[in-house]
Amino acid sequence: MISRFVQRIWKPKTQITSLSSIKGFCSLNPKPKIRVGIFWDLDNKPPASFPPYDAAVKLRAAASSFGFVKLMVAYANRHAFSYVPLEVREQRKDRKLLNQLETKGLVKPPEPYFCGVCDRRFYTNEKLINHFRQIHETENLKRMRQIESSKGHQRVRLVAKYSMKIEKYKRAARKLLTPKEGYGLADELKRAGFWVKMVSDKPEAADIALKERMVEVMDKREVECVVLVSDDSDFAEVLREAKERCLRTVVIGDLNEGALKRVADVAYSWKEVVMGKAKKEVEKVVGKWKDRDALKTLEWTYDPALEKEKGSCGVWDYEFDYNDDEIENGGDVESVEIGDCGEWWKIDDEDGARPCQEHQTIVGS
Repeated sequence: MISRFVQRIWKPKTQITSLSSIKGFCSLNPKPKIRVGIFWDLDNKPPASFPPYDAAVKLRAAASSFGFVKLMVAYANRHAFSYVPLEVREQRKDRKLLNQLETKGLVKPPEPYFCGVCDRRFYTNEKLINHFRQIHETENLKRMRQIESSKGHQRVRLVAKYSMKIEKYKRAARKLLTPKEGYGLADELKRAGFWVKMVSDKPEAADIALKERMVEVMDKREVECVVLVSDDSDFAEVLREAKERCLRTVVIGDLNEGALKRVADVAYSWKEVVMGKAKKEVEKVVGKWKDRDALKTLEWTYDPALEKEKGSCGVWDYEFDYNDDEIENGGDVESVEIGDCGEWWKIDDEDGARPCQEHQTIVGS
């Protein structure tokens, strides 16, 4: 009884050696995801009706449904970054009017205003702005100057020391302070992960730069899916070239019957992207793309050189000496019968191969 109990205790456990039984190693060679590149023409399609950061995040979420988002670029000139949409201008006017009424004591806010850095409370928005500019903005400028003046290991140490405070200040300033130029389009897109490029003020400079970048990415085979945010019909040729290179194309714009939407595989509007409708329809689109790829593998294409090569192998070209007219008129035709040469499994004679008996019969007229 005791010995059996001891054997139970000291029974060695079997070790798991197969990688397939370990979670995460079921597939050693998983199928790679499709790489997606987002190209945004800010001159033609700025996020005027939606906040820039929210629009960029929604756009990235919709594009990630097609695969792995590897590249996100946005091109525009100086006027696109300095332009303020009508809705933003109206909001600023309303806020300015409300600040004046609060300062005069005609309007009281339902809740006090809190500082996003030090959590102090204020009963007017103007006092909060003055407090933020006089104290926190000055402190942040000192930190930035200290970081810029330092070098090497000291600079790295200061960046690590002030990173949390700088991020907290930027978050509070984004909600409270008005940008000096435009409505913070470039900063908001950079915060969402886009690489923003400002081009010259020449006409069509942003379109030319964006086309060159798209062609460069296609030449290097960095992506398999191109997402273009624009309504400009000048990009139709680039999309056709992308389709010729067997790339998947998606267009996001507000024109229902634009030239780009006729060329691209899929087209969505800004409203569909922000509401999440584009993300819901991805399964159907990806299914169509898979069917198209499967059909392409089954397609037959005529290659003259290849067909000539195939035709020269294993094709027998005989020339007969008889005339067709003689056969029709009942002329004599010789036919050769090959006689029995014996069974193939029998061994030949010692002198050599056994000769075959050939019988020739002539068919009379």
